[in-house]
Amino acid sequence: HCTSGLPSDVTIEIGEMSFYLHKFPLISRSGQLAKIIKDTSNDDVSVCALQLGDIPGGAKAFELVAKFCYGVKIELTALNIVSLRCASEYLQMTDEYGDGNLIAQTEAFLNDVFGNWTDTIKALETCEEVLPHAEELHIVSRCINSLAMKACTDTKLFNWPVSENGQEGTTDADVWNGICTEAMTQPVTDDWWYEDVSFLSLPLYKRLIQAVETGGMRPENVAGALVFYAKRYIPLMNRQASFKDATSHTNSGSTISTPSEGDQRALLEEIMELLPNQKGVTETRFLLGLLRTAMMLQASPSCRENLERRVGLQLDQAAIDDLLIPNMGYSVETLYDIDCFQRILDHFMSIDQASSASSPCIIEESQLVEGSHSFNSLTRVANLVDSYLSEVGPDVNFKFPKFQSLAATIPDFARPLSDGLYRAIDIYLKVTSSYVFPLTDT
Repeated sequence: HCTSGLPSDVTIEIGEMSFYLHKFPLISRSGQLAKIIKDTSNDDVSVCALQLGDIPGGAKAFELVAKFCYGVKIELTALNIVSLRCASEYLQMTDEYGDGNLIAQTEAFLNDVFGNWTDTIKALETCEEVLPHAEELHIVSRCINSLAMKACTDTKLFNWPVSENGQEGTTDADVWNGICTEAMTQPVTDDWWYEDVSFLSLPLYKRLIQAVETGGMRPENVAGALVFYAKRYIPLMNRQASFKDATSHTNSGSTISTPSEGDQRALLEEIMELLPNQKGVTETRFLLGLLRTAMMLQASPSCRENLERRVGLQLDQAAIDDLLIPNMGYSVETLYDIDCFQRILDHFMSIDQASSASSPCIIEESQLVEGSHSFNSLTRVANLVDSYLSEVGPDVNFKFPKFQSLAATIPDFARPLSDGLYRAIDIYLKVTSSYVFPLTDT
């Protein structure tokens, strides 16, 4: 109710809320309300009733709009500016209906928000509540472009203010464009923005990542942001227990509710598509963790194949523990997914052979041994294969043809020393021989 002392002559209903107001203040500021009131006015009825259920921001936004129409000063904040900007557009609150009308005021405040990192994030998050309207007014894209520009800024140019004498509390000197720098020490690291934007929903986060890529951000930083986001919202990636405990796992240190497996699967597949393709940009350990999780969540075959190819591209950077992926198929024979490792290894070899074929000159094996990058990479993978065979060799279901296939995938010259392979063969033969010819007491 408006407490002006005059009887209300217009009732505006928004959901379960009813506003008992007066026509004149509303029609003097809003072209849309002026039109609706004119069309619905009836000389026989003193009070006009309007339905505005589709106004952006709902009753909460309209209450502030109504106060503005009555000349009451309203506080614009990063949390209400988007809904107010959309509501003012919807109500046609242009300067035609009074200088300094709400469209002009909210637009000016939005421009101030875009200059502030923290406020821009808050505004972007509220866009979800009025998304179609915020998209139409390009508020979403402007928020994302503002954040991307700041994230892409060279941290060496920030000239971060540093709080003096270790005093607590945030002062004006501790803030740069809305980014709190109180706890930061120089130099600023490239990951300063990862956590701030990790609260965005996946569709908005995806657009931000695409924007920073377009803005020229280094692929390593893009990958780092995606790794941070994935670890935050795919709890199975953080799990250290066995696969049997996967469905009951929760991260006790997190206040974020655990997403469903379907949501985690959808996020994982999106992250996979967004990760930069360059070799070494994303840690091999993370890619293998993503692959293991993709298997748990039964991600699409194309997603898993893509991950296997990416791991194969940089297999020489992998650690043996990360390659021991549990077998999660319906017809489980071996403890570890040996077929998966074979495919990853085949990808590595095909890339290595393609690289060698494109070389402008033929390199002799003796020259390779001298320490070429390609040979060193191949040797590291050979050691990985031998270690892998030693780890999976004790599995009684590990058939000899598969053992032989894995061992033979690596060319002989890539093993200057064959100790690792001999050890793997020895372990395998001891297990198979005791299985086929069990020892008896004599």
